[in-house]
Amino acid sequence: MTPDSKLGWQEDEPARSEDKYWNEICRVGRWMYERGLAVAGEGNLSVRLGADRILITPAGACKGMLAPEDLLVIDPEGEVVSGKGQPSSETPMHLLFYRMRPDAHAVCHAHPPTATGFAAAGRALEEAVLPEVIVNLGKIPLAPYGTPGTWEVCAALERLVERHDAILLENHGVVTCGPDLRTAYFRMETVEQFARVMFAAEALGGPHLLPRSEVQKLIEARTRYGVTCPRGNSAELPRTAEAMEDRITFRRQELESFLEEAIRKDRARR
Repeated sequence: MTPDSKLGWQEDEPARSEDKYWNEICRVGRWMYERGLAVAGEGNLSVRLGADRILITPAGACKGMLAPEDLLVIDPEGEVVSGKGQPSSETPMHLLFYRMRPDAHAVCHAHPPTATGFAAAGRALEEAVLPEVIVNLGKIPLAPYGTPGTWEVCAALERLVERHDAILLENHGVVTCGPDLRTAYFRMETVEQFARVMFAAEALGGPHLLPRSEVQKLIEARTRYGVTCPRGNSAELPRTAEAMEDRITFRRQELESFLEEAIRKDRARR
């Protein structure tokens, strides 16, 4: 039984049972569209059907209007096995996850606005702020920019895929994976919610980071909560309060006053 059996699916069931995968992609596509995580033809979804087949959304289709007959089945090389049209332009990125993550049975890519704003600003979401995020995702790194729809994206992601279930794509969006499609999608929601919280916290003077001791407790609690993280994830802890002790931050007004005073003193010495 695969991890997808959580949704009632098993690889050794008759082929007709795979209809559930088609329906699930359409359902999750609607969720993604209705929640504003992907607009127009943005985003893409895929599910691993077995060792040699992957179900994926078509290129350019609105994820809120998908029908089962719109989806395509491809092989591990990206060649179309069944379905009409072209598979998602981000097919190489999906194939990378399936190649490097045997535990991943679904991949979700979207452009959630707040999280994508962090990615466009060159900001990872790696601070130890929300316990739920620490337990379920650890830190959320930022992959360098690569031209969308090309192998450049894969090259940027390759060093991160094995250790992270959620990754920001610089100037692009977010990609998540999971043992099933709902988990991959909910991880996308979690990333966007965390980004919103961080944006609000920074507007209010900056987030309060948890200390290393508390983060370690949360990491150790993963087993109790039934959370399985990718290999090496525990070694990459979010940025804790201790890491910020040597940093000095100023509000804009404080910085302007500091600079004005420094300039005044410099002029007085001349």
